[in-house]
Amino acid sequence: MSNFIWDKDRLSRTGVAEAVLCSNKSPQDLVDIIEFNLQDKTPILLTRLTQTQWAKIPSEIKTALEYDEVSQTAILLPQHCPTPQAGICIVTAGTSDLNIAKEAQKTLVFNGFAAPIYADVGVAGLWRLMDKLADIQQHKIIIACAGMEGALFSVLSGLVRAPVIAVPTSVGYGVSANGKVALDSALASCAPGVLTVNIDNGFGAANAAIKIFNQFNSSSET
Repeated sequence: MSNFIWDKDRLSRTGVAEAVLCSNKSPQDLVDIIEFNLQDKTPILLTRLTQTQWAKIPSEIKTALEYDEVSQTAILLPQHCPTPQAGICIVTAGTSDLNIAKEAQKTLVFNGFAAPIYADVGVAGLWRLMDKLADIQQHKIIIACAGMEGALFSVLSGLVRAPVIAVPTSVGYGVSANGKVALDSALASCAPGVLTVNIDNGFGAANAAIKIFNQFNSSSET
């Protein structure tokens, strides 16, 4: 058995359940963690689970998991899923940002949220954003994923009332390589209401959105 301690109380303590970052974990580490949660009947979310790692997980364990190769996530679903909550959406500048957007989406779905993605609405074709704007404006929190120059963050935040959580992605080349320019753009945005997470951190953006959303609900109930 691998040497790990499962944080079973994280959901009640923080509002978001513990997830498994699969990077640098051996196949045996992952099998031990999954089997532990299967026996405990605890739903789990695995992130950054590569296809190579997935291929090494025994088939009898795979049948209990829902794997998505685009987002590199796997979900052990709870037996009874409540009706997904609405109010959070994800917007991407391009289709190249979809892997990070889907990581955010899967994290939200795992935590009981419906999270539609409005893809390929970056500033290179601004009319596409305007076509979807009325739908996007219906949401209480918006996660925006963009690489290259990261212009979407400022443009979007200047058009909506909701807070925008910016996820700079490592999509780009030249001076835009590795997401550094997009990160700087998000941090330097002159449009108020932009919150920024680390490069390619769809998981972190989703958790931030959940915590903000939960505060909305707790405030309305008091």
